[in-house]
Amino acid sequence: MKYVIVLGDGMADEPLDELGGKTPLACAKTPMMDELAAMSEIGMVHTIPEGMKPGSDTANLAVLGYDPKRYYSGRSPLEALSIGVDMEPDDVALRANIVTLTEDNVPFEEQRILDHSSGEIGTEDAAVLLEAVRKELETDIYRFYVGASYRHLLIWKKGRVVDLVQPHDVLTQTIGPNLPSEPDLLAMMKRSYEILKNHPINQARRARGENPANCLWFWGAGTRPALSSFQEKTGLRGVMISAVDLLKGIAIGAGMKVIQVEGANGGLHTNYEGKAQAAVDALARDGYDFAYIHVEAPDEMGHQGSIERKIQAIENLDQRVIRRVKEGLDAAGLEYRMLVMPDHPTPICVRTHTASPVPYLLYDSTRPQKRDWLYSEEEARRSGIYIAEGHKVIERLFERD
Repeated sequence: MKYVIVLGDGMADEPLDELGGKTPLACAKTPMMDELAAMSEIGMVHTIPEGMKPGSDTANLAVLGYDPKRYYSGRSPLEALSIGVDMEPDDVALRANIVTLTEDNVPFEEQRILDHSSGEIGTEDAAVLLEAVRKELETDIYRFYVGASYRHLLIWKKGRVVDLVQPHDVLTQTIGPNLPSEPDLLAMMKRSYEILKNHPINQARRARGENPANCLWFWGAGTRPALSSFQEKTGLRGVMISAVDLLKGIAIGAGMKVIQVEGANGGLHTNYEGKAQAAVDALARDGYDFAYIHVEAPDEMGHQGSIERKIQAIENLDQRVIRRVKEGLDAAGLEYRMLVMPDHPTPICVRTHTASPVPYLLYDSTRPQKRDWLYSEEEARRSGIYIAEGHKVIERLFERD
């Protein structure tokens, strides 16, 4: 038996007036997910433990079977693992987003945050911008590391875990009330704005009508994580397929193999087919037992507040990932169980994560059952199945009656 999780990051949502009271998932054309749902168990699962912030860090740990209340030590340390940064026990890692602020003729604190991803800036340009900041701001205490796209890393030697605001939680808001109270962090953010706003890359971006990547934003502070081995915990050899450093870091911490897919970038126009084929190859050719396919695009489109693009991301996931995985595993003659779900909602109406339960479907190729389901939040609630602790949903995947 092979096992697959297909994770559509932020895919769940709330009913929207623009969609006639339906969610993007319910409105999207998803014939593959609907076909599977009609042969599967569907239900709701609460991936965010009570009292914890809703995020892809806590939620994906839970989906992989790691109770966030026990294993979570911060988001950025997981990303540090992916980047290859060996943290000391007293180091603190922080996410360093390159964001877009307004450039109004007002004090820094009165600017507003327009875009947490700087228009999904490419890694090559972002690395040049981060290098410009690094040359001026890096010290023996503060070290910068390039990540992917707008997502980068700051290591604070002998630092403190401080409470910081997620940029995607305060889009369009004045930044003053959301800035760090830690003087050094605040000073570096202010200086990064001065360094970046007139950088040639940003001059070119403005000329093309793109958002300038004009300021660092620190958040997600934490200390070195200590995850137990996924293989020792489950008895299964697993692979992670994701474009996002967070997921790669979780996998490295859990001792899973990370598969790099060319053209996978965490955006709407990622290499969906490459991710699907990598999973099929890992399971059918390379002898792995478990594949986790993470697709970031629905979450990014939710943060952007784009109904049309979020629906497109969901439809891409359906036809260009899930269908190809199913067809590939069927053609290989494998028996498998596939879990399809989001990690958390990223509702269009708020453009950030929420802690509401999310819908899942669980398909068993050896025991397809005729059911009267489609795959959506409403249908999953109607099933009456509810898993209160997200880290137990993977046990459902591995169950064999």
